[in-house]
Amino acid sequence: MLRRISLRTAAAACLAVAALTGTTAAATATPGTPDHDPQPRRTQQVEYFTGPGGHPRHTTVPAPEPLSRSAKAAIAATDGDVTPIVQNGPVGDKLDVVFIGDGYTATQQEDFHADVRAKWAKISAVEPYASYTGLFNVWAVDAVSNDSGVSGDPTNDVVRDTALNSAFFCDGTERLLCVDTGKVEAYASKAPAADLVVVLSNSTKYGGAGYNDISSQVGYDGIATASSDNDRSDQIAVHETGHSLGKLADEYDYGESGTYSGPEPTETNLTTLSADQMTAQRQKWYRWLGQESPDGGTVGAYEGGGYYQYGLNRPTENSIMRSLGREFNLPGREAMIAAFYRHASVLSSPVATDRALRRGDRIRVSLPTSARVKWYVDGREHKAARGRTAVVPRALGVLADGYSHTVTARATDRTDAVRHPAVLKLLSGKLSWRIAP
Repeated sequence: MLRRISLRTAAAACLAVAALTGTTAAATATPGTPDHDPQPRRTQQVEYFTGPGGHPRHTTVPAPEPLSRSAKAAIAATDGDVTPIVQNGPVGDKLDVVFIGDGYTATQQEDFHADVRAKWAKISAVEPYASYTGLFNVWAVDAVSNDSGVSGDPTNDVVRDTALNSAFFCDGTERLLCVDTGKVEAYASKAPAADLVVVLSNSTKYGGAGYNDISSQVGYDGIATASSDNDRSDQIAVHETGHSLGKLADEYDYGESGTYSGPEPTETNLTTLSADQMTAQRQKWYRWLGQESPDGGTVGAYEGGGYYQYGLNRPTENSIMRSLGREFNLPGREAMIAAFYRHASVLSSPVATDRALRRGDRIRVSLPTSARVKWYVDGREHKAARGRTAVVPRALGVLADGYSHTVTARATDRTDAVRHPAVLKLLSGKLSWRIAP
């Protein structure tokens, strides 16, 4: 039963991302009492990782108590300094990643910032992040802890007083690194924007967790936790972004007999169809069938996924949505690029578009390496400026004729990692500036 609930929950999340459910209620009946418990136990679904080479697992853990007004006020008033780590443009044009530290004392915040830089460097080295690093802003939010380190490191009897209550041995599972998600929300709200949230817990111990069924008033779709100083924990964060950003399903099963008999999954990387059926019906990843995939092997229909051993097919034998340390497969890579562009624009500029410029002002834009920009004056392209990331209106032919003119930059990402028509529509953008008489 747990497997079917997990799959249907994931499907529902893809259909209604804006209405992600934060907790589930489990009522337990006691002899001699009504079946309805007036105070049901609140739980959260999490994903965890038993080891660097193993498949992830899902479980439920007790949900934290809601933060009191005084606790929220204390965070708002005295904690949560924000440091920009990477700034590539306005928050409205970029995908904003927010790292929050836990288990760092007041004197260790610079260590936290260094850990963020190191962790982001490893995450952004994975494709398709590596090809689109310019689409991201990265922020570090300080959460000052009374103790250094986290609970459960190295053993279950170790307890530390930290800002987010990070703890291994969560609900009895050693590598499951849980946090107080209400406190995470309070700190995440400090950042200028939070599209993706990663909690770095001050530890060298391997572990982490993914909270992908949460409700965030700030707007992010999930929380990933990872050890700050474990050299493999960055893979946990990458896998979790496959869920929170890419809306990808897990491609592993639990290694037990079980056959899926439900409806066609809404996630792009699971199907009940065979390769021939996908081709005939032009469904799911049929555009990628037979192609060599970056995670190894050929895109096809491989049985097993979504926690079921039978009845569901995945695109490749072993992508990062099945095992850590792997690459996204071709359909997964396309889904991630689509996610990037749902939050970020292909074209951005530090030059404001809401004020008039002069003919001699310099206009600069930034865009991915797989995109190309074209420049227009009053709707007519200046072909000699194709591909330039900086122009001067006067050099584009804007005349000093006493009239206002409009300079427009248009860009389209021509990456070969996207084939779906709906995603291709996200890969174009434009910016315009008024040039004063």
